[in-house]
Amino acid sequence: MSIGEVLAHLRGEFPDITISKLRFLEAEGLVEPRRTAAGYRKYSPADLSRLRFVLAAQRDHYLPLRVIREQLAALDRGDGVGVVDRADGVGVVGLAPRRPALVPVDDAGVPERVDPRLTRDDLLARSGLADPLLAELEEHGLIRARHGWYDPDALAVARTAAQLAEYGLQARHLRGYRAAADREVGLFAQLVAPLARQNTPAAQARAAETVRELAALSQQLHAALVRAGLRETLGQ
Repeated sequence: MSIGEVLAHLRGEFPDITISKLRFLEAEGLVEPRRTAAGYRKYSPADLSRLRFVLAAQRDHYLPLRVIREQLAALDRGDGVGVVDRADGVGVVGLAPRRPALVPVDDAGVPERVDPRLTRDDLLARSGLADPLLAELEEHGLIRARHGWYDPDALAVARTAAQLAEYGLQARHLRGYRAAADREVGLFAQLVAPLARQNTPAAQARAAETVRELAALSQQLHAALVRAGLRETLGQ
């Protein structure tokens, strides 16, 4: 397949995909299409499956390229690989993430599709929150509606808050998370700003990837510090 044909195959699942994005993923070594004598890219069905894996890992799990590259290496070794047949005859490779996904998954590990615009009723129904608790979370700045809608991150916060509420933690106990997140936003924005100012598809792709990488590293660091602190507190 030519790069244009690959683009046509992917656009149904990934509407934002562009030729620049495909070239970026190739430059990052995540896919290596064959080149003709004239220098044109030719993608195999395996290349297309690999691209689907990469794009789904970014979209559904917010995984940075570093982690995706590790998973592809495991895939190449035959570790933890599954294949889902598709109607078009091109398999989609499945590989379990090596850390918890940042979006909800079902019992089979399949990422839940979340509408980018949720109503208040949708958010309450899908998170299990009671309306008073949602109001408190909004009061403390933990959840914010944008133009009257809630996004998937708001749903993730709502679900986490609902689970923490089962342990007796209220919205006021979570204000520190908002303050810490705001500090990280300010710090990371300084790192990403130079890329974001470059108005080219490649720079925008790298900026988005940097954001994913920083968010994932921040999550790992926070979890490790909490675990270490609890072990010391409990004398373990």
